[in-house]
Amino acid sequence: MQTDEARFPLFALVRHRLTTDGQGVTTLAAAWGCPLRCRFCLNPQSWREETPVRRVTPQEFYDLVKIDDLYFQATGGGVTFGGGEPLTHAPFIRAVRALCGDRWRLCAETCLNIPSPLLDMAMECVDEFIVDIKDTNPEIYRRYTGADNARTLANIEALVQRVGPLRVVARVPLIPGYNTPADVEASVGKLRGLGVERFDTFTYRTTSEMAPT
Repeated sequence: MQTDEARFPLFALVRHRLTTDGQGVTTLAAAWGCPLRCRFCLNPQSWREETPVRRVTPQEFYDLVKIDDLYFQATGGGVTFGGGEPLTHAPFIRAVRALCGDRWRLCAETCLNIPSPLLDMAMECVDEFIVDIKDTNPEIYRRYTGADNARTLANIEALVQRVGPLRVVARVPLIPGYNTPADVEASVGKLRGLGVERFDTFTYRTTSEMAPT
């Protein structure tokens, strides 16, 4: 019998993604719920109360996704858990791993601002971690996300040490109105000092309505 803790609050399931969420053909599974409130959040439906959510068990999820098993195996792809913050549901991801075995590559797009026991569990079953760092400067991070980044930095250091740098990608964006190219460079330098080797740097595109206040 599945418990509520083993259910995933699924608000979106997007099939046949290619090279955007890890290698090969992937299915993106978006979890409702996030500890951050980023100013330019790309998925505000991930925390809005009115968002329709389907709470699925690992078996129900596996049955939904396995239609693309051939694509996953042929391309080295699989499922990318995003959101929101998917690693708050690490027990669910571990249960999915038990169902799919090593046939699928499991990735997580995460802010990594989560309790360390959840990260410990995720390290047992996730193949690649795409970590949305935002900025390593605590003042910039708090202004942009509304949260503290001390746990995020401690977690990414522990992650790299335990799973190795090849399984970790750090996303470090240039966020208009919040950080500068020099801030991005400083963040990359700090993360290199923590053992990170793979980076995704880019610039957010914003509108005037989203300007910082």
